Amino acid sequence: MGTHETQHGTHSTAPGPGSRPPTPRPPSLPVPVTAAGRAALDAITARPSAALVALDFDGTLAPIVENPEDARAHPGAVPALAALAPRIAAVAVVTGRPAEVAVRHGGFAGVEGLAHLAVLGHYGAERWDARTGALSAPAPHPGVAAVRAELPGVLAAAGDRPGIWIEEKGGRAVAVHTRRADDPQAAFEALRAPLTDLAARHGLIVEPGRMVLELRPPGMDKGVALLRHVRETGAGSVLYAGDDLGDLPAFAAVEELRADGVPGLLVCSGSAEVGELAERADLVVNGPDGVVELLRALAARLG
Repeated sequence: MGTHETQHGTHSTAPGPGSRPPTPRPPSLPVPVTAAGRAALDAITARPSAALVALDFDGTLAPIVENPEDARAHPGAVPALAALAPRIAAVAVVTGRPAEVAVRHGGFAGVEGLAHLAVLGHYGAERWDARTGALSAPAPHPGVAAVRAELPGVLAAAGDRPGIWIEEKGGRAVAVHTRRADDPQAAFEALRAPLTDLAARHGLIVEPGRMVLELRPPGMDKGVALLRHVRETGAGSVLYAGDDLGDLPAFAAVEELRADGVPGLLVCSGSAEVGELAERADLVVNGPDGVVELLRALAARLG
């Protein structure tokens, strides 16, 4: 073991006494499939001090799980972000979750290197800043409480579908999950119209996702939140990564920025459930594992 025969005799492949193990090679950056994506990645690496990296949470930084309360960031996500953040202008997590929940489930508070992180919760209606730990949020929309009170009756009228459950989102939104139903997609489609009607009666909208229908106030989405953050940070290039239908407005915002001359890279945290996102992406990676590898590779390139 540890040797092999050559025509010159026996050659040892084991490291000698006092020798150092080989240094691991840094991960290589994947190449976007579009010209716009490649130009954006070039802009980010050429001038990182002007770059904003923004990411969704569930399905992007955290694996999708049956119970959203069990979701936690990928174990490599925070170290990768902490390595990358000091090298660029800003990092943002843009999520439909309450900002405080995303901070807790992500483990973002008090991490060295993440002073430039902002968590934009409830699609940007809330904001948590890592530097100060301050959370800002508007008053809850009255329609959310009204919808929550009527939901059991609406779900009962739509048919007895075991496995459907309601997620409270801090009084600012309500989500109806169908992933545990016997036929999740059929339940999702059957509930879409009655929940849309319910939301409209109380001045709310329905945000569809991966086997979930969220009833929330209008006026904010991930695209609005992203554009606002780009303006606040003065970013000259943007990377956005997401996995779900709620990330489409952010993709549209990046496309709008491109039209205005701001390079943008669209990354899909791969999912067979949301093909539309993958079709519009410049780069598709293998879920949160792939997102973490991308962040590590980018930090290594900029280091």
